[in-house]
Amino acid sequence: MRARTLILSIDRDDDVGYKAGVESPAVGREACLDAATRLGIADPEDSDTNAIFQAIKTYDQLKAEGEDVEVAVIGGNHMNMLEGDRRIGELLEQVIGITGSTDCILISDGAEDEYVLPIIQSHLKVASVVRVIIKQLPNIEGTYYIIKKLLNDPKIARSVLLPVGLVLLLYALVALLAPGISAVLVAVGIIGLYLLFKGFNFDQYFVYVWHAVTESFRKGQFSFIAYLVAVILVIAGIISGLMSVIANYPNSGDVGILYLGLTFLYGALIWVIVAGLVASAGKITDYVQNYQAGISRIFVVPFFFVAIGMIAYGAVIYFLSISPVEPFPFNTTDGIIAMMLLTIAGLGVAFLGIYLRPRVQKQVRAWIEMRLKLEEEETNGKKRKPVYKKVKY
Repeated sequence: MRARTLILSIDRDDDVGYKAGVESPAVGREACLDAATRLGIADPEDSDTNAIFQAIKTYDQLKAEGEDVEVAVIGGNHMNMLEGDRRIGELLEQVIGITGSTDCILISDGAEDEYVLPIIQSHLKVASVVRVIIKQLPNIEGTYYIIKKLLNDPKIARSVLLPVGLVLLLYALVALLAPGISAVLVAVGIIGLYLLFKGFNFDQYFVYVWHAVTESFRKGQFSFIAYLVAVILVIAGIISGLMSVIANYPNSGDVGILYLGLTFLYGALIWVIVAGLVASAGKITDYVQNYQAGISRIFVVPFFFVAIGMIAYGAVIYFLSISPVEPFPFNTTDGIIAMMLLTIAGLGVAFLGIYLRPRVQKQVRAWIEMRLKLEEEETNGKKRKPVYKKVKY
Protein backbone atom coordinates (compact mmCIF):
# COMPACT_ATOMS: atom_id res chain seq x y z
CA MET A 1 0.00 0.00 0.00
CA ARG A 2 1.44 3.33 -1.07
CA ALA A 3 1.83 6.10 1.57
CA ARG A 4 -0.53 9.05 1.54
CA THR A 5 0.91 12.07 -0.30
CA LEU A 6 0.16 15.68 0.57
CA ILE A 7 0.06 18.21 -2.28
CA LEU A 8 1.29 21.29 -0.42
CA SER A 9 1.20 24.91 -1.60
CA ILE A 10 3.22 27.25 0.65
CA ASP A 11 2.36 30.95 0.64
CA ARG A 12 5.25 32.19 2.75
CA ASP A 13 4.16 35.86 2.82
CA ASP A 14 0.52 34.85 3.44
CA ASP A 15 -1.07 36.74 0.56
CA VAL A 16 -3.97 34.32 0.77
CA GLY A 17 -4.67 35.53 4.29
CA TYR A 18 -3.58 39.17 3.99
CA LYS A 19 -5.38 39.91 0.73
CA ALA A 20 -8.16 37.32 0.52
CA GLY A 21 -8.91 36.84 4.21
CA VAL A 22 -8.53 33.05 4.04
CA GLU A 23 -7.52 31.46 7.32
CA SER A 24 -4.71 28.89 7.02
CA PRO A 25 -4.53 25.99 6.71
CA ALA A 26 -6.96 25.27 3.87
CA VAL A 27 -7.23 21.48 3.62
CA GLY A 28 -9.10 19.65 0.87
CA ARG A 29 -9.89 20.39 -2.74
CA GLU A 30 -12.94 22.54 -2.07
CA ALA A 31 -11.17 24.64 0.57
CA CYS A 32 -8.13 25.18 -1.68
CA LEU A 33 -10.31 26.03 -4.68
CA ASP A 34 -12.20 28.57 -2.56
CA ALA A 35 -8.90 30.08 -1.36
CA ALA A 36 -7.55 30.35 -4.92
CA THR A 37 -10.78 31.92 -6.17
CA ARG A 38 -10.92 34.49 -3.37
CA LEU A 39 -7.24 35.39 -3.81
CA GLY A 40 -7.70 35.65 -7.59
CA ILE A 41 -10.62 38.05 -7.09
CA ALA A 42 -8.72 40.09 -4.48
CA ASP A 43 -5.54 40.32 -6.60
CA PRO A 44 -5.69 38.77 -10.08
CA GLU A 45 -1.95 39.40 -10.61
CA ASP A 46 -0.74 37.47 -7.55
CA SER A 47 1.35 34.44 -8.51
CA ASP A 48 0.20 32.52 -5.43
CA THR A 49 -3.17 32.06 -7.16
CA ASN A 50 -1.47 30.10 -9.93
CA ALA A 51 0.45 28.03 -7.38
CA ILE A 52 -2.76 27.00 -5.62
CA PHE A 53 -4.43 26.12 -8.93
CA GLN A 54 -1.34 24.06 -9.83
CA ALA A 55 -1.66 22.23 -6.51
CA ILE A 56 -5.32 21.44 -7.29
CA LYS A 57 -4.39 20.28 -10.81
CA THR A 58 -1.65 18.01 -9.44
CA TYR A 59 -4.11 16.64 -6.90
CA ASP A 60 -6.67 15.86 -9.62
CA GLN A 61 -4.07 14.15 -11.81
CA LEU A 62 -2.75 11.91 -9.04
CA LYS A 63 -6.28 11.22 -7.79
CA ALA A 64 -7.30 10.10 -11.28
CA GLU A 65 -4.33 7.71 -11.31
CA GLY A 66 -5.65 6.08 -8.16
CA GLU A 67 -3.12 7.48 -5.68
CA ASP A 68 -4.02 8.36 -2.11
CA VAL A 69 -3.47 12.14 -2.03
CA GLU A 70 -4.66 15.23 -0.23
CA VAL A 71 -4.15 18.94 -1.02
CA ALA A 72 -3.57 21.83 1.37
CA VAL A 73 -2.55 25.50 1.38
CA ILE A 74 -0.52 27.01 4.23
CA GLY A 75 0.22 30.71 4.72
CA GLY A 76 2.99 32.33 6.76
CA ASN A 77 3.14 35.99 7.81
CA HIS A 78 2.90 38.93 5.41
CA MET A 79 5.04 41.35 7.43
CA ASN A 80 7.43 39.12 9.37
CA MET A 81 9.11 36.22 7.59
CA LEU A 82 10.67 34.87 10.79
CA GLU A 83 7.31 34.56 12.50
CA GLY A 84 5.82 33.31 9.24
CA ASP A 85 8.28 30.40 9.03
CA ARG A 86 7.47 29.42 12.61
CA ARG A 87 3.75 29.57 11.82
CA ILE A 88 4.26 27.37 8.75
CA GLY A 89 5.90 24.71 10.92
CA GLU A 90 3.03 24.79 13.43
CA LEU A 91 0.33 24.68 10.74
CA LEU A 92 2.11 21.87 8.92
CA GLU A 93 1.91 19.75 12.07
CA GLN A 94 -1.85 20.40 12.16
CA VAL A 95 -2.24 19.40 8.51
CA ILE A 96 -0.25 16.19 9.07
CA GLY A 97 -2.48 15.36 12.02
CA ILE A 98 -5.60 15.96 9.92
CA THR A 99 -4.53 14.17 6.73
CA GLY A 100 -2.16 11.51 8.08
CA SER A 101 0.28 12.20 5.23
CA THR A 102 3.80 10.78 5.26
CA ASP A 103 5.29 12.55 2.24
CA CYS A 104 4.45 15.60 0.14
CA ILE A 105 4.84 17.32 -3.19
CA LEU A 106 5.72 21.01 -2.72
CA ILE A 107 4.12 23.49 -5.13
CA SER A 108 6.15 26.72 -5.25
CA ASP A 109 5.68 29.98 -7.15
CA GLY A 110 9.26 31.13 -6.63
CA ALA A 111 12.56 30.74 -4.79
CA GLU A 112 11.26 32.60 -1.71
CA ASP A 113 8.81 29.84 -0.82
CA GLU A 114 11.56 27.23 -1.15
CA TYR A 115 13.32 28.76 1.86
CA VAL A 116 10.83 26.80 3.95
CA LEU A 117 11.89 23.50 2.35
CA PRO A 118 14.02 22.51 5.40
CA ILE A 119 11.01 23.15 7.66
CA ILE A 120 8.85 20.86 5.53
CA GLN A 121 11.56 18.18 5.37
CA SER A 122 11.75 18.16 9.17
CA HIS A 123 8.11 16.98 9.23
CA LEU A 124 7.58 15.17 5.92
CA LYS A 125 9.51 13.46 3.18
CA VAL A 126 9.49 15.78 0.15
CA ALA A 127 8.99 13.61 -2.92
CA SER A 128 9.06 16.44 -5.48
CA VAL A 129 9.07 20.23 -5.91
CA VAL A 130 6.91 21.73 -8.67
CA ARG A 131 7.89 25.25 -9.71
CA VAL A 132 5.12 27.44 -11.17
CA ILE A 133 6.37 30.10 -13.58
CA ILE A 134 3.90 32.69 -14.91
CA LYS A 135 4.20 33.48 -18.62
CA GLN A 136 4.53 37.21 -19.27
CA LEU A 137 5.63 39.45 -22.14
CA PRO A 138 9.13 40.79 -21.32
CA ASN A 139 8.57 44.36 -22.56
CA ILE A 140 9.48 47.65 -20.89
CA GLU A 141 5.90 48.64 -20.23
CA GLY A 142 5.20 45.35 -18.47
CA THR A 143 8.36 45.70 -16.36
CA TYR A 144 7.37 49.23 -15.32
CA TYR A 145 3.89 48.02 -14.40
CA ILE A 146 5.29 45.14 -12.33
CA ILE A 147 7.65 47.48 -10.45
CA LYS A 148 4.79 49.88 -9.80
CA LYS A 149 2.64 47.10 -8.41
CA LEU A 150 5.48 45.85 -6.20
CA LEU A 151 6.06 49.29 -4.72
CA ASN A 152 2.37 49.46 -3.80
CA ASP A 153 2.88 46.41 -1.62
CA PRO A 154 3.38 47.75 1.96
CA LYS A 155 5.92 45.03 2.76
CA ILE A 156 8.18 45.93 -0.19
CA ALA A 157 7.59 49.67 0.19
CA ARG A 158 8.73 49.52 3.81
CA SER A 159 11.92 47.68 2.83
CA VAL A 160 12.81 49.84 -0.20
CA LEU A 161 11.16 53.26 -0.09
CA LEU A 162 11.66 53.93 3.62
CA PRO A 163 15.49 53.58 3.68
CA VAL A 164 15.88 55.46 0.39
CA GLY A 165 13.73 58.33 1.71
CA LEU A 166 15.69 58.39 4.98
CA VAL A 167 19.03 58.54 3.16
CA LEU A 168 17.86 61.40 0.93
CA LEU A 169 16.51 63.29 3.95
CA LEU A 170 19.78 62.90 5.88
CA TYR A 171 21.75 63.97 2.81
CA ALA A 172 19.71 67.16 2.56
CA LEU A 173 19.99 67.90 6.30
CA VAL A 174 23.76 67.36 6.40
CA ALA A 175 24.30 69.47 3.29
CA LEU A 176 22.15 72.25 4.75
CA LEU A 177 23.14 72.26 8.43
CA ALA A 178 26.73 70.95 8.32
CA PRO A 179 28.39 72.05 5.09
CA GLY A 180 31.81 71.08 6.44
CA ILE A 181 30.82 67.40 6.51
CA SER A 182 30.60 65.43 3.29
CA ALA A 183 26.91 64.66 2.76
CA VAL A 184 27.85 62.01 0.18
CA LEU A 185 29.92 60.08 2.74
CA VAL A 186 27.06 60.24 5.25
CA ALA A 187 24.58 58.94 2.65
CA VAL A 188 26.94 56.17 1.52
CA GLY A 189 27.59 55.21 5.14
CA ILE A 190 23.86 54.99 5.90
CA ILE A 191 23.30 52.83 2.81
CA GLY A 192 26.22 50.59 3.77
CA LEU A 193 24.90 50.21 7.31
CA TYR A 194 21.45 49.32 5.99
CA LEU A 195 22.88 46.72 3.60
CA LEU A 196 24.88 45.16 6.44
CA PHE A 197 21.74 44.97 8.57
CA LYS A 198 19.85 43.30 5.73
CA GLY A 199 22.76 41.04 4.83
CA PHE A 200 23.13 39.68 8.36
CA ASN A 201 19.33 39.66 8.94
CA PHE A 202 19.68 42.03 11.90
CA ASP A 203 16.38 43.62 10.89
CA GLN A 204 14.61 40.33 11.61
CA TYR A 205 16.02 40.34 15.14
CA PHE A 206 14.79 43.90 15.69
CA VAL A 207 11.36 42.86 14.43
CA TYR A 208 11.42 39.89 16.78
CA VAL A 209 12.37 42.12 19.74
CA TRP A 210 9.63 44.60 18.86
CA HIS A 211 7.11 41.76 18.57
CA ALA A 212 8.21 40.40 21.98
CA VAL A 213 7.81 43.84 23.60
CA THR A 214 4.34 44.45 22.15
CA GLU A 215 3.25 40.90 23.01
CA SER A 216 4.41 41.29 26.62
CA PHE A 217 2.54 44.61 26.88
CA ARG A 218 -0.63 43.12 25.41
CA LYS A 219 -0.55 40.18 27.84
CA GLY A 220 0.40 42.36 30.82
CA GLN A 221 3.62 40.47 31.50
CA PHE A 222 6.44 41.56 33.79
CA SER A 223 8.93 41.36 30.93
CA PHE A 224 7.43 44.53 29.41
CA ILE A 225 8.66 46.56 32.41
CA ALA A 226 12.00 44.77 32.23
CA TYR A 227 12.33 45.62 28.52
CA LEU A 228 11.61 49.30 29.21
CA VAL A 229 14.28 49.38 31.92
CA ALA A 230 16.69 47.61 29.55
CA VAL A 231 16.07 50.24 26.84
CA ILE A 232 16.75 53.03 29.35
CA LEU A 233 19.98 51.29 30.40
CA VAL A 234 21.08 50.94 26.77
CA ILE A 235 20.45 54.66 26.19
CA ALA A 236 22.47 55.40 29.33
CA GLY A 237 25.21 53.14 27.96
CA ILE A 238 25.31 55.04 24.68
CA ILE A 239 25.66 58.33 26.58
CA SER A 240 28.35 56.78 28.79
CA GLY A 241 30.22 55.56 25.73
CA LEU A 242 30.17 59.02 24.14
CA MET A 243 31.35 60.56 27.41
CA SER A 244 34.18 58.03 27.50
CA VAL A 245 35.30 59.08 24.02
CA ILE A 246 35.18 62.76 24.99
CA ALA A 247 37.05 62.19 28.26
CA ASN A 248 39.86 60.01 26.89
CA TYR A 249 40.27 61.39 23.36
CA PRO A 250 39.03 64.99 23.27
CA ASN A 251 40.96 65.48 20.01
CA SER A 252 39.52 62.72 17.87
CA GLY A 253 42.03 63.35 15.11
CA ASP A 254 44.78 61.89 17.27
CA VAL A 255 43.59 58.30 16.87
CA GLY A 256 41.83 56.22 14.28
CA ILE A 257 38.23 55.09 14.15
CA LEU A 258 39.15 51.71 15.69
CA TYR A 259 40.30 53.19 19.00
CA LEU A 260 37.37 55.59 19.08
CA GLY A 261 35.00 52.64 18.69
CA LEU A 262 36.79 50.65 21.41
CA THR A 263 36.68 53.65 23.74
CA PHE A 264 32.95 53.92 23.13
CA LEU A 265 32.54 50.23 24.02
CA TYR A 266 34.67 50.76 27.13
CA GLY A 267 32.11 53.22 28.46
CA ALA A 268 28.96 51.51 27.16
CA LEU A 269 29.55 47.77 27.53
CA ILE A 270 28.80 47.45 31.25
CA TRP A 271 25.46 49.24 30.82
CA VAL A 272 24.57 46.93 27.94
CA ILE A 273 25.43 43.85 30.02
CA VAL A 274 23.22 45.07 32.88
CA ALA A 275 20.43 45.80 30.38
CA GLY A 276 20.68 42.25 29.04
CA LEU A 277 20.51 40.85 32.58
CA VAL A 278 17.41 42.92 33.38
CA ALA A 279 15.67 41.81 30.16
CA SER A 280 16.61 38.16 30.82
CA ALA A 281 15.34 38.40 34.40
CA GLY A 282 11.99 39.73 33.16
CA LYS A 283 11.69 36.93 30.62
CA ILE A 284 12.58 34.26 33.17
CA THR A 285 9.99 35.72 35.56
CA ASP A 286 7.31 35.36 32.87
CA TYR A 287 8.38 31.77 32.23
CA VAL A 288 8.17 30.96 35.94
CA GLN A 289 4.63 32.34 36.07
CA ASN A 290 3.22 31.10 32.76
CA TYR A 291 5.45 28.52 31.06
CA GLN A 292 7.48 26.53 33.58
CA ALA A 293 8.37 23.80 31.07
CA GLY A 294 10.50 26.23 29.04
CA ILE A 295 12.58 27.63 31.92
CA SER A 296 15.52 25.31 31.22
CA ARG A 297 15.76 26.66 27.66
CA ILE A 298 16.13 30.29 28.72
CA PHE A 299 17.96 29.68 32.00
CA VAL A 300 21.47 29.85 30.47
CA VAL A 301 20.83 33.09 28.53
CA PRO A 302 21.90 35.50 31.33
CA PHE A 303 24.99 33.37 32.06
CA PHE A 304 26.09 33.45 28.42
CA PHE A 305 25.28 37.15 28.14
CA VAL A 306 27.47 37.99 31.13
CA ALA A 307 30.23 35.67 29.93
CA ILE A 308 30.38 37.21 26.44
CA GLY A 309 30.23 40.70 27.93
CA MET A 310 33.10 40.03 30.35
CA ILE A 311 35.31 38.52 27.65
CA ALA A 312 34.56 41.40 25.27
CA TYR A 313 35.18 43.96 28.01
CA GLY A 314 38.57 42.40 28.80
CA ALA A 315 39.53 42.49 25.12
CA VAL A 316 38.49 46.16 24.87
CA ILE A 317 40.61 47.08 27.91
CA TYR A 318 43.63 45.27 26.47
CA PHE A 319 43.46 46.89 23.04
CA LEU A 320 42.97 50.32 24.60
CA SER A 321 45.90 49.75 26.93
CA ILE A 322 48.21 49.50 23.92
CA SER A 323 46.80 52.68 22.40
CA PRO A 324 49.54 54.87 20.90
CA VAL A 325 47.97 57.96 22.43
CA GLU A 326 48.36 58.84 26.10
CA PRO A 327 46.94 59.00 28.60
CA PHE A 328 44.54 56.10 29.09
CA PRO A 329 43.52 54.69 32.52
CA PHE A 330 45.31 51.36 31.85
CA ASN A 331 48.87 50.61 30.80
CA THR A 332 49.86 47.51 28.83
CA THR A 333 50.45 45.33 31.90
CA ASP A 334 47.10 46.29 33.39
CA GLY A 335 45.43 45.53 30.09
CA ILE A 336 46.93 42.02 29.89
CA ILE A 337 45.94 41.24 33.50
CA ALA A 338 42.41 42.60 32.98
CA MET A 339 41.93 40.59 29.79
CA MET A 340 43.15 37.35 31.41
CA LEU A 341 41.07 37.75 34.58
CA LEU A 342 37.89 38.78 32.75
CA THR A 343 38.29 35.97 30.21
CA ILE A 344 38.72 33.37 32.96
CA ALA A 345 35.78 34.83 34.88
CA GLY A 346 33.62 34.87 31.73
CA LEU A 347 34.41 31.23 30.97
CA GLY A 348 33.63 30.36 34.59
CA VAL A 349 30.24 32.06 34.36
CA ALA A 350 29.45 30.22 31.10
CA PHE A 351 30.44 26.83 32.57
CA LEU A 352 28.36 27.60 35.67
CA GLY A 353 25.28 28.16 33.51
CA ILE A 354 25.94 24.93 31.59
CA TYR A 355 26.50 23.05 34.87
CA LEU A 356 23.31 24.31 36.49
CA ARG A 357 21.03 23.92 33.47
CA PRO A 358 20.38 20.13 33.68
CA ARG A 359 19.82 20.39 37.42
CA VAL A 360 17.30 23.20 36.97
CA GLN A 361 15.63 21.21 34.19
CA LYS A 362 15.40 18.16 36.46
CA GLN A 363 13.89 20.18 39.30
CA VAL A 364 11.37 21.83 36.98
CA ARG A 365 10.28 18.47 35.54
CA ALA A 366 9.87 17.02 39.02
CA TRP A 367 7.83 20.03 40.10
CA ILE A 368 5.60 19.85 37.00
CA GLU A 369 5.02 16.11 37.47
CA MET A 370 4.11 16.66 41.14
CA ARG A 371 1.71 19.45 40.22
CA LEU A 372 0.04 17.35 37.49
CA LYS A 373 -0.29 14.46 39.94
CA LEU A 374 -1.94 16.71 42.53
CA GLU A 375 -4.30 18.15 39.91
CA GLU A 376 -5.22 14.63 38.75
CA GLU A 377 -5.89 13.50 42.33
CA GLU A 378 -8.00 16.59 42.93
CA THR A 379 -9.98 15.98 39.72
CA ASN A 380 -10.56 12.32 40.59
CA GLY A 381 -11.60 13.35 44.07
CA LYS A 382 -14.24 15.70 42.68
CA LYS A 383 -15.55 13.03 40.30
CA ARG A 384 -15.80 10.39 43.06
CA LYS A 385 -19.37 10.18 44.34
CA PRO A 386 -19.94 10.55 48.08
CA VAL A 387 -20.88 7.39 49.98
CA TYR A 388 -23.99 7.53 52.21
CA LYS A 389 -24.48 5.08 55.06
CA LYS A 390 -27.65 4.40 56.94
CA VAL A 391 -27.29 5.06 60.61
CA LYS A 392 -29.77 3.64 63.12
CA TYR A 393 -30.60 5.69 66.16
